[in-house]
Amino acid sequence: MAEPELKSRSSRESVAKVVSQEKMAAAEADPDQDGLIVERPPSPSTPMVPATSPTKGSPKGEKIELKRSITLFNGVGMIIGTIIGSGIFVTPTGVVKETGSAGLSLIVWSVCGVVSTMGALCYAELGTTIAKSGGDYTYILEVYGELVAFLKLWVEMLIIRPSSQYVVSLVFATYLLKPLYPSCPVPDSATKLIACLCLTALTFINCISVKAATKVQDLFTASKLLALIIIILFGFIQIFTGDVPYLTPELAFEGSKWGVNNIVLALYSGLFAFGGWNYLNYVTEEMIDPERNLPLSIIISMPIVTVVYVLTNLAYFTTISPQVMVESEAVAVSFGEYHLGVMSWLIPVFVGLSCFGAVNGSLFTSARLFYAGAREGQLPAALGLVHTDLFTPVPSLIFTCFLSMLYTISQDIFSVINLFSFFTWLCVGMAIAGMLWLRWKKPELNRPIKVCLFIPVTFVLSCVFMIAVSFWAAPFESLIGSGIILTGIPAYLLGYKWKKPHVVKKMLEIFTMFCQKIFMAVPEEKEPHADE
Repeated sequence: MAEPELKSRSSRESVAKVVSQEKMAAAEADPDQDGLIVERPPSPSTPMVPATSPTKGSPKGEKIELKRSITLFNGVGMIIGTIIGSGIFVTPTGVVKETGSAGLSLIVWSVCGVVSTMGALCYAELGTTIAKSGGDYTYILEVYGELVAFLKLWVEMLIIRPSSQYVVSLVFATYLLKPLYPSCPVPDSATKLIACLCLTALTFINCISVKAATKVQDLFTASKLLALIIIILFGFIQIFTGDVPYLTPELAFEGSKWGVNNIVLALYSGLFAFGGWNYLNYVTEEMIDPERNLPLSIIISMPIVTVVYVLTNLAYFTTISPQVMVESEAVAVSFGEYHLGVMSWLIPVFVGLSCFGAVNGSLFTSARLFYAGAREGQLPAALGLVHTDLFTPVPSLIFTCFLSMLYTISQDIFSVINLFSFFTWLCVGMAIAGMLWLRWKKPELNRPIKVCLFIPVTFVLSCVFMIAVSFWAAPFESLIGSGIILTGIPAYLLGYKWKKPHVVKKMLEIFTMFCQKIFMAVPEEKEPHADE
């Protein structure tokens, strides 16, 4: 998987200052007629050597790197927009199915919001202590080493990211086309085509500009919050009328399922719905003043999501009984038909917009994950290139889009996703456990944010709980998923650790130079070390 790093001709002036390094690299560096030099990949534990002189990196004279352009507002929009997808509109039924009542359901949603906020606060400490993009992957690499980090990257690249992005884009396509097929199912070919167009359009926007991508994220985050606020307002109007039989003290907890199995599965469903709170950590290096804005983004966004989730479910219960909610295929649509009348078509539109924004946030962060893997030498160097004018990771974005589109050939994509229901919690738990290890082994590290010890300990135990529930609820699927994860070991040995023959190296060099030319991209520049 690892591939040689590149340097452009303009870097020769700086490289010439270190003659001894030139001689050592001469056997493996091979300048081509376009002035591209291919060198040995950097060690996974060290950053990539500067590709060019900072003053000559791009035609504009700017240093070639991913620019710090993500503001506090963008960060809040990224977290909220990634967490809130289509689930809260379509099927927020996992919790109420297991709890059996409105009152217990709302309590579970509140608890899940608090637990998720604990995890997000731990990531605020991790993101400001290890101030590098890549999220879980970077933290696992720092604490557990190359193999474990590669396995994380392997599964994210092949399964988690592309499959989830394709599924959400498929939901977007379904809701977009449903008005054209009011009395029959939407054709699969049409939804797949629109889903691919959605992925292509968002990839293009992300390639063009980081600011354009964050503006899209902010816009669609605002639209989904507007839709949920409309639902909440109608819910409160219903409460003020006094006609809320499912929320009265006598009936709010009627039919509650207090069994341990039910509570465990309800918490599992609720915590799953809060997934995505860690995505901002994948773009730490692109944030303006991350020591301030990363923690603030988390502190602002998590309470908003928790309150919105709880109030939205409260609004649903003002109109829809727990039993009907479990059976409904689209809860928000049923709610809209009751309250909005002829304007009920707005709800499907907002669901589609919500999905569009969620895909954008996932594409944005997925590309940075693969970019970080390439920078560490664990993925092909072509994925670590930055466009010389746009300063975006164009090859990584296109690669992410391509992987997602491959899932159009899958006939049962949800069964693939279910195999890895435990994987996210395993990685998050390992990252936060690693944070505790760093506190013990490296107390001298700069920690702008340091959360109370109770918070990471409680959350790690919650992750253990989630993993145990996954294996208990679906042991066969979880074991298959574990086996697929282990297939990353031979890929790690062959692609990363194996000392490749000259012919293989040459093929990788040719491929990387080809990507440089067609994408107008070069490796990110780093400041030279003092001894250079």
